[in-house]
Amino acid sequence: MLLTQTQIRVSCFLFDMDGTLLDSHAPMVRAYTDWAERRGLDVARVLHECQGRRVIDSVRALAPPGTDIEADAAALSQRERDDVEGVVEIPGAGAFLASLPPERWAVVTSADRVLAQNRLRAAGLPVPPLLITGDDIVRGKPAPDGFLQGARALNAAPGQAAVFEDSTAGIQAGLAAGAQVVAIVSTLSTAQIDALGPRGYVHDMRGLSVVPDGDAWVIRFA
Repeated sequence: MLLTQTQIRVSCFLFDMDGTLLDSHAPMVRAYTDWAERRGLDVARVLHECQGRRVIDSVRALAPPGTDIEADAAALSQRERDDVEGVVEIPGAGAFLASLPPERWAVVTSADRVLAQNRLRAAGLPVPPLLITGDDIVRGKPAPDGFLQGARALNAAPGQAAVFEDSTAGIQAGLAAGAQVVAIVSTLSTAQIDALGPRGYVHDMRGLSVVPDGDAWVIRFA
């Protein structure tokens, strides 16, 4: 369901990073293709399965038997940290973030902290005061832990949080947290998004606006 000419009322804003606030597809493909080829894995499957997940979770799920999981995850993480070529802002993301009260939004990403900071800066986006990364949680997406932690840190009930996501694992995590999930069409098709059941989807962040409403905020989609 495309969100058009409608609005939702929320108390905080929780943003995934890759595919939601910024496009990091090119360096992600370079890193995971290289790893998959070195490990004799199907590249297309690896690129599909890694979306929205922590590096360590992807390596555990996909690496062949006998792989040193920790070593491979560390090397893959460093490769991603070192490569920000082609990282760009999702249209409208910077303007929408600038319109929000800084104490009411956070980034909740599967990336590690250094990678998240590197990519946000490369895209020209602010590093928020509250940045929850894959380093900060025990269970990564599709578990809801990161979004629950984000809502708690912003003193909001999960059901009053707007979660912006792009991947299957991320949308599932937001829904499992009980948040109001809005999907960004960058990783999945609209049919795949509809099947997951978020509140709706938008193609980018242009046209989003927010206005205060008592102790909450209304997001308007136009």
